[in-house]
Amino acid sequence: MADDAAPGGFAGRLGATVEDTGDGEATLGFEVRDEHLNPAGTLHGGVVATLVDTVMGQAVRTTTGEGEVPATSQLTVTYLRPGKPGRLEVRGRVRTRGEHLTICEADVEQEGRGLAHAVATFALLDR
Repeated sequence: MADDAAPGGFAGRLGATVEDTGDGEATLGFEVRDEHLNPAGTLHGGVVATLVDTVMGQAVRTTTGEGEVPATSQLTVTYLRPGKPGRLEVRGRVRTRGEHLTICEADVEQEGRGLAHAVATFALLDR
C-alpha cells in the first residue's frame, strides 16, 4: 500500500491516511480537527475506536490470502487520556493469527504520549 493512501470507507472520510504497512503491521496518521471533538472539547471516543479498528484491519490484511476478508468480531478500547487537536499516530499489529481468527493490538499516540490501547479479534471470512 502506498504511503499517504486513504484507507477508504469511514476512516478515509474522517481524514485518516495510511503511512506504512508491513508484515502484520500498519500505521495510520490522523489530524484531529475541531469537528472530531466531543462537547467537552476533547477527541471523541468514537473517532479513536474507528482509527484503531481501521489500523488493525490494515495490519490483518497484510497477512491474508486472496480470498480472505478480515471482519471485526470483538473490539476493546482502553482510553488512557483525552486527545486534543493535532496529529495522532496510530499503530496496529497482529499478535496471533489462527486459521479462522486473528488477534491484534493497537496504540494511539499524540505528542509521544499514549491516548488509547486497543485489542481486537478479527474473523477471517471467505470471499
